[in-house]
Amino acid sequence: MFWNAKLECMPQEELRKLQYDELKALINRLYENNQFYRARMESKGVKPEDIKCLEDISKLPFMYKQDLRDCYPTKMFTVPNRDVVRYHVSSGTTGKPTLVGYTQDDLGYWTEALARSLTSAGIGPEDTVQVCYGYGLFTGGLGLHYGVERVGATVLPASTGNSERQIELMMDLGVTAIACTPSYMIHLIDVAKKMGVDFRRDTKLKVAILGAEPWSESMRQKIEEGAGIKTFDIYGTSELAGPMFTECEYHNGIHISADIAYVEVIDPDTEEVLPEGSEGEIVFTMLKKQAFPLVRYRIKDISRVHYEPCPCGRTSPRIERISGRSDDMLIVRGINVFPSQIEYTLLQIPEVGTGYMIYVTREGALDNMTIQVEIKPEAFSDNMEQMLKLRHKIESALKKYLNIAVVVELKAPGELPRFEGKAKRVIDKRVI
Repeated sequence: MFWNAKLECMPQEELRKLQYDELKALINRLYENNQFYRARMESKGVKPEDIKCLEDISKLPFMYKQDLRDCYPTKMFTVPNRDVVRYHVSSGTTGKPTLVGYTQDDLGYWTEALARSLTSAGIGPEDTVQVCYGYGLFTGGLGLHYGVERVGATVLPASTGNSERQIELMMDLGVTAIACTPSYMIHLIDVAKKMGVDFRRDTKLKVAILGAEPWSESMRQKIEEGAGIKTFDIYGTSELAGPMFTECEYHNGIHISADIAYVEVIDPDTEEVLPEGSEGEIVFTMLKKQAFPLVRYRIKDISRVHYEPCPCGRTSPRIERISGRSDDMLIVRGINVFPSQIEYTLLQIPEVGTGYMIYVTREGALDNMTIQVEIKPEAFSDNMEQMLKLRHKIESALKKYLNIAVVVELKAPGELPRFEGKAKRVIDKRVI
């Protein structure tokens, strides 16, 4: 089943020509209208006329998440504010977040990609889709919301939390598909059992669109057996637009809409483009982005890309399930968390020393983060009430900047381990 068969099944030669034409137009526009990217190109000694074929994209400079932070809030934007119709914000590694903006056309391309993805997962006008990603500054909820509406299905904007109510709504409204994190889907299965609800018997659920955090084939099997449904991996980041690309019914990799995005795989150390089928860091160029550029953007996710046509008939490239990252980012309850972000926040609190440890665990299906924090000698006390207030102060500061609740344990000066060489401050005890 196809949403846009012309583009999804376009012959490879025609598809590559379309990608080159879009890339050429993008680079010309950025060189003329975007001071940031023109300077970046000039620093590498490359001009638009040097891009004579699609492979010449390797001549272009990379873009990094740090660029988005350095240009916060809108220095990287390439359209006037009157053309920006929406902002989304994700957490950054310091106090400043990453801001992304959208023109009306940007929202249209994002929704088009999701319409293709949802259709490939078998979702259409007869379905009711419960969107359990967060609505608001993050991209998950609103992205899926508009994608569901585009394919003509009914959307239930449930957002997150209140699991018993989620299950009741699922039964009452005959929900046939759900979009959420895989860990939350497992949590719903556990909650349903406690409520005496059998997904197979008591609901019409048949499909789950799962993403925003790493998950394995064993977790897929657990979810599908536990709920009697089919699951589909979805991929995207706020910088790309939001969640965009999914598997088809063959589960043969995540289809990337090639007229919207161009994907490469590089060696994260040498930055050289790797041959087809090699594992490395995936790099994205968003060919149609208007509000702000994204050219050779280093996502930091590790995967492989396959270009041979899929048995479903689609000719778009497919990325394998993400196997890791080339940086130290953690994903906790669907939220990106960097140790440097935690460190930055802690250092703003006068009573906190330099020692800290981060522990990530999984209880049932849900992630928990505990941060052990050393207190400066002059602030450490046997006064329990005073220490309780300090703990709450630190927890509140971390929640503000991380956008998730964490548990803080206060430690005496010198109590936490010291490291020779590179510090190992993160202990991730989760088993995916």
